[in-house]
Amino acid sequence: MPILWVVTTLWAFSFSLIGVYLAGQVDSYFAVLTRIVLAVLVFLPLIARNRIAPALALRLMAIGAVQLGLMYLFYYRSFLLLSVPEVLIFTIFTPVYVTLIYDLLAGRFHPVYLLCAGLAIFGAAVMRYDRLSSDFWLGFLVVQGSNLCFAAGQVLYKRLVETWPSPKPIVQHQVFGWFYLGALVLVLPVWALLGSDRYPTSDLQWGVLLWLGVVASGLGYFLWNLGATRVSSGQLAIMNNALIPAGLLVNLLIWNRATDVPRLTSGAAILLLALWLASARRQPGRTLA
Repeated sequence: MPILWVVTTLWAFSFSLIGVYLAGQVDSYFAVLTRIVLAVLVFLPLIARNRIAPALALRLMAIGAVQLGLMYLFYYRSFLLLSVPEVLIFTIFTPVYVTLIYDLLAGRFHPVYLLCAGLAIFGAAVMRYDRLSSDFWLGFLVVQGSNLCFAAGQVLYKRLVETWPSPKPIVQHQVFGWFYLGALVLVLPVWALLGSDRYPTSDLQWGVLLWLGVVASGLGYFLWNLGATRVSSGQLAIMNNALIPAGLLVNLLIWNRATDVPRLTSGAAILLLALWLASARRQPGRTLA
């Protein structure tokens, strides 16, 4: 748990740094590519010195492509459609997606989640009932795509580390660079095809990208996934939601004091109700391993 709390603190600032200094100013595909390249460079010396089974490398790359590469592509687009507090609030269902993906792998399905999804949509509407638009709903869906990718990566990585058929446990810091390489393989061609020439124009923007790439991504995702393998599924779900109040607190106190807090709170309360209904449906004692 201490590892997850450290990463939560780091990531609490990332939402606002992206929304304030990068979104709409720097090409989102370039920002994603830069973060992943920097993360690869952090771990490249380790994977260069430590050989692993090709099958393990490919699985790590596949997980990285989903949890980091595809998630970032959704995530950065959402900041062009929504405010930072809305992006944060709409991540509230990541723990439910963790459970849903596990159920899918186990061959189960619970219809109550459909009710929860409907409540989530209603809660989203409450937040901006006087300014609902196609961009708003598109942003809501884009954030859910990001949530699904992040949740899937956590579940798959946790299961991989705990069930990998080897007499020796996986030394995670030695192999995690393959996770970032998988994200790079996905994001590089996307940037080449869809990226624009809106590059950073100030030292501040380059500094934000350097921080996000080396610290928030390079160290953050390794530590988060490492922590995920050391806690129960319930603790992991709780920590996913701890990101929301931490990020909101930073954004509202430092960058976004003009936010309509009562409306944001009302919508968030409805989302929390939906989350509670989904959580109550979980079978006691279930784990992800």
